[in-house]
Amino acid sequence: MQRASIHLSEKGKLKSTALKIAEKAIASVMPEEALSRVLSEYSWPEKVILVAVGKAAWRMARQSLEQIPSIEKGIVLTKYGHSSGPLPPLKILEAGHPVPDESSFAGTRDILEMVKGLDSSHTILFLLSGGGSALFEKPLSGITLEEFNDMTRRLLECGASIVEINTLRKRLSSVKGGRFAQYVQPARVVSVILSDVLGNRTDSIASGPACPDETTGRDVKRILEKYELTFSSRIMEYLDKETPKELSNVTTYVIGSVEILCEEALKEAVKQGFQGKIITTSLDCEAREAGAFIASIAREEAGRKKPGDPPLALIFGGETVVHVRGKGLGGRNQELALSSASGISGLENVVVLSIGSDGTDGPTDAAGAVVDGSTLKRLQDRGLDIHRILNENDSYHALEALDELIKTGPTGTNVNDLTLLLIG
Repeated sequence: MQRASIHLSEKGKLKSTALKIAEKAIASVMPEEALSRVLSEYSWPEKVILVAVGKAAWRMARQSLEQIPSIEKGIVLTKYGHSSGPLPPLKILEAGHPVPDESSFAGTRDILEMVKGLDSSHTILFLLSGGGSALFEKPLSGITLEEFNDMTRRLLECGASIVEINTLRKRLSSVKGGRFAQYVQPARVVSVILSDVLGNRTDSIASGPACPDETTGRDVKRILEKYELTFSSRIMEYLDKETPKELSNVTTYVIGSVEILCEEALKEAVKQGFQGKIITTSLDCEAREAGAFIASIAREEAGRKKPGDPPLALIFGGETVVHVRGKGLGGRNQELALSSASGISGLENVVVLSIGSDGTDGPTDAAGAVVDGSTLKRLQDRGLDIHRILNENDSYHALEALDELIKTGPTGTNVNDLTLLLIG
C-alpha cells in the first residue's frame, strides 16, 4: 500500500511528531484493505460492471480488478489529478470538484449510457468515495450547469454543512437520492462506500445515488430558511419534489470512516509517548470557531501541566465549514489552524495540526497546516494582521509565508479531516 507522503521543512520536534502521527493515521485509512475484505465476502456473478466515483475511485477500482475476474467493463470518475494511470478494461475519467463542470456531466452521461438496458443477470459494483456529489451529476431537465453551480457555490459560501448541501443538491439531480439505483433496475447494485460524512449517513455520502433518501421537504424548507436562500422558480419547483424512499435492488457496505482515522492517530500518538484522547469525531462548526475552541483547551491543559507529566495528544475528527466573507485563498483546515494560532500564541511546546485526509483543503494545493506558539508573532513581524487575514479568508497566503502549509498531493482516500493538539 502506498503511504501518504507529507512534505514540510523541519520545524522542531513537536511539529515533526504531529506530522508523523497524521501521516500514519491517513495511511491507515487507505481503502484497499477494507475494500478487499468486502469483495472477498461477496459471491460475484459472471457479469459485473464497475462504476467508481470519488476521490478514492482509482485506488478502489484497482483493488476490485485484482479480486474480481468477472468485471467486464467499467468507468472510473475521479477528481482532476486523482488517477494514477490506465486500468484496463476500465475507462478513466477526471472532472471538477467541489463544483461540477462539463466533464462531470459528460462522465456521468458516459456511465448512464454504459449501464443502460441492463437485466437482472448483471451486477453493478458501485464504488463511492468523497467528492462524488460534484463528480457524478446529471441535473434534471431544464436545470443548467450555471444554475446548478450557482446553488452549490451559494451553499458553500454561506457555511452550510455537507449534509445540508446534499439535501438540496440531490433534488436537482437525475442520479442522486437513489435515482441511479432506480435507473439501472432490474440490475443489482453492490454499493461499497468510503465515508466522508459525519455519522456515515449513506443517503448523504455523494448524495446517495444508490440509497433511499431519508431527507424530506421539511428538511429542504428548514435549510432555505436557515440561510435565507431562494432560487429560480424552476429550481424551487424541483426542491419541492420528493426523492425515492425505498429501493429493492441494492446491497450496501460502508468501509472507512473518520472514527477509524482518529483511532489510528491515537494509537500512533501513544506509540510516540503521548497520553492521548479522542475529544470528538464530529467536529462540524465554523473552522474559525473550532480553532478558537481548540486553542482554549490548549491554554487550559498547558497551564495544568507539571514537570514530569507525560506529553498530551488531543485528537479531533470531523469536517468544519467556512463562511466565506472575503476574497482570499484558503480552506477549512488552514483557517482552523490559523485561528488557533492566535489563542496559543506564546505557549511553548504546543502545536495544532489540521489536515484533510484526501490531501486537499479548499481550492488550494495544500492539505492543511501546522502552527505553534510562535506563529502569531512571526506574522506580526511581517506586518501581517491575523484578524484581517481571517476576515479576508486568506489563510493560505499567511501560512505559506511562514512555511506552515502541509502539502501531500492526493492521498487516495477521503474520510473527513483530522486535527491534532499536541502539548509537549
